[in-house]
Amino acid sequence: MKKIKTEIVIDKDISSVWNVLTDFEDYPNWNPFVRSVIGEKSIGNKVSVTCNTSGGKTVSFKPIVIMFETDREFRWKGKLGIKGIFDGQHYFKLEKVSENQTKFIHGENMSGVLVSLMGKTLDKMNKSFESMNQALKKECEKI
Repeated sequence: MKKIKTEIVIDKDISSVWNVLTDFEDYPNWNPFVRSVIGEKSIGNKVSVTCNTSGGKTVSFKPIVIMFETDREFRWKGKLGIKGIFDGQHYFKLEKVSENQTKFIHGENMSGVLVSLMGKTLDKMNKSFESMNQALKKECEKI
């Protein structure tokens, strides 16, 4: 198992951050990593996700929403091909720091036979997560 976990504190209340994070239609305007999420935001539904990697490639996949709790957490679970090859749970969590500060926790838990072979690629993913975190902070704080 490989885990990526990033965090950033955003100077905005938790509901404002949640509203920006879950306004998928606006992603192309500010999000350098997750370029689009299309589909209904409810548990059990498949969504279509398109991401830009730090290497400049575009990757699309169709994970299943496994958590969508307002002002708290959005999580999906996806796989590459069949289960056990490369499985991942991608998550976005919000924690209240104060009335006007929110901690954004962004990560992924990965497992499967390919995970151990993807060391450098996974390290680059961390940079992509961080770029989204910075962009989310900037987008939230400009409001």
